[in-house]
Amino acid sequence: MITKAGRIAAQLRGQDNLYGALRAASAGLTEAEADTLLPAILADLGDAPEAARLRAVDQALLACILRAGAGWPATRNAGTVRRYLAQADVTPMFSPAIADSRHMPLLTAQRPDMPAYSDPAFDAWFAAQGADYGLGPYGEKRSVYRAAQFADRASPERRMIHQGIDVFAPAGTPVRAPLPGRVAHVTYNADLLDYGHTLILEHRAEVVPFWTLYGHLGASLPRLCAVGDAVTAGQVIAHLGDWPENGGWAPHLHFQIMSDMLNQTEGNFFGVGHESLWDIWQQICPDPNLILRLPDGAFG
Repeated sequence: MITKAGRIAAQLRGQDNLYGALRAASAGLTEAEADTLLPAILADLGDAPEAARLRAVDQALLACILRAGAGWPATRNAGTVRRYLAQADVTPMFSPAIADSRHMPLLTAQRPDMPAYSDPAFDAWFAAQGADYGLGPYGEKRSVYRAAQFADRASPERRMIHQGIDVFAPAGTPVRAPLPGRVAHVTYNADLLDYGHTLILEHRAEVVPFWTLYGHLGASLPRLCAVGDAVTAGQVIAHLGDWPENGGWAPHLHFQIMSDMLNQTEGNFFGVGHESLWDIWQQICPDPNLILRLPDGAFG
């Protein structure tokens, strides 16, 4: 008799896009099966190349895909986090507040004159716009993420959908904690086009944990925050980093919410997601505007 794990394993063999195949094959699973069946699926694949490819990626992401494919919420905590943040008292992360200042959307697909965020010419271009803050949207598909580092072995699809909101301002601009929390990670992610200096805070939505990520920070970060520190709302937690220290980008903050850290334990997290899995990534990384609370029309 073929087990459910064996049936799913059979449907994965020979597939190029294992994420999509896993999602399609998980239809009809109970919630308990979606949570627990992955090891059995890998065991049934044995030494097939598909097993090695699946083991090379985040196993908790695969569990989210199984849950979504079976019709369950991709993560258990996303709904609670969204409800909590919708009514939470949050502190502006910048002073003066973005809503009270000159701000402009920086949509990569709609500004052909704008240099890429990774082009040093961006700084002079942005300074000439007369804005205090530039805003890069959540959910935007960006061609800059075509690089090989935004792919993995489970699928040929690049991760190209932006999971944070970017706030562009001069290097050295202070960043304040929007909510009380605890410092979970202080890391320097040194790869080109990575986050550079990175801070992750852990918070609580009632009894449910969630996390906020602050990327592209300055070298002041280790002097301001240490793992385990308590953080109060409004506390200066970082400064925007300049080119040599922030991963190779124009000075800005990448701000992101995570309802689940998946299996990421080294002070980094996926800043972009797969377009084909965007409904799943939206549950893992809800809209950062739940905290930033930018005014209507902020992105045009």
